[in-house]
Amino acid sequence: MHFLDQAKIYVRSGAGGPGAVSFRREKYIEYGGPDGGNGGKGGDIIFEAVAGLNTLIDFRYTQHFKAPRGTPGAGRDRYGAGGEDLVIKVPVGTQILADDDERTLLADLTQVGQRITFLKGGMGGRGNASYKTSTNRAPRQHQPGEDGEEMWVWLRLKLLADAGLVGLPNAGKSTFINQVTNTKAKVGAYAFTTTRPQLGVVSHKGREFVLADIPGLIAGAAEGAGIGDRFLGHIERCRILIHLIDATGDDPVEAWHTVCDELAAYGAGLDEKPQIVALNKGDLLDEELMADIAQQLEEAGAKEVIPISGATGEGVDKVLDRVIAELPEKSSVETSRGDDEEGGWSPI
Repeated sequence: MHFLDQAKIYVRSGAGGPGAVSFRREKYIEYGGPDGGNGGKGGDIIFEAVAGLNTLIDFRYTQHFKAPRGTPGAGRDRYGAGGEDLVIKVPVGTQILADDDERTLLADLTQVGQRITFLKGGMGGRGNASYKTSTNRAPRQHQPGEDGEEMWVWLRLKLLADAGLVGLPNAGKSTFINQVTNTKAKVGAYAFTTTRPQLGVVSHKGREFVLADIPGLIAGAAEGAGIGDRFLGHIERCRILIHLIDATGDDPVEAWHTVCDELAAYGAGLDEKPQIVALNKGDLLDEELMADIAQQLEEAGAKEVIPISGATGEGVDKVLDRVIAELPEKSSVETSRGDDEEGGWSPI
């Protein structure tokens, strides 16, 4: 399935049905009076977050969503039926943004089963029976149904993960996530091998958590350079970041500064999140050189630097230990699993 993390759609709630103009016509009843019923209410537009979805690709092909209108009223005081609500199912972590310059946040769906009534359907119009008064016994006026609401909105998906992998292109992030999860991320000896976020579940010492791998960052990514800027939003919800640095690179210290600067430039508190610095590709260098590079990084401002090898798995357990120490009592995957065991909401 192709990954798509943003889409623009048109939504419109249903209009209310018009009220009816009708008079009672029966044998032996000379002055039957008005009996036109009210129209039905239009259908609402409802967004629902469901499990099992991790992309907005369906909204590339279906972009217009219109709820049905209410049924008109009828004689014999019959009220029109309300229009059926239109439920739009989206992945957990989807944000609904206004189609304006500021991309104003309108809703944020972060829980499985969470529902919001986004647009309300129009009220049904009044039939002529409701206009009957002591002085007007045969009213002929009626009310048309109210119009529904409509607007263009942006859907943006921000993946829900406990930990996020960041680093320059070709730092070994995909190799790392393949090492600790069952994810089959593409690996290559060239920049931007990863072009879309990858998610994997890590099991370590009786704990489980979700790890996200995003495309590599380059200088200016927060302003749109490269492809990493679009995906920085996917690590906004992470509790901790694993910063991978290629020990075989030209300047590991400069690489650390570049990523940290981009996190700060993007905002949203990314630079304030706990960060584990992992010096990767230790299998290609000797221990003495790895220790020297780690010391340079710590002198530049990085906290404890952990030498690892994503290819062989050396030092990876120490990184995972640090991640677990930063997690709450229950990670996102453990929380959702506990809800299922307690008989909570399930899409099945």
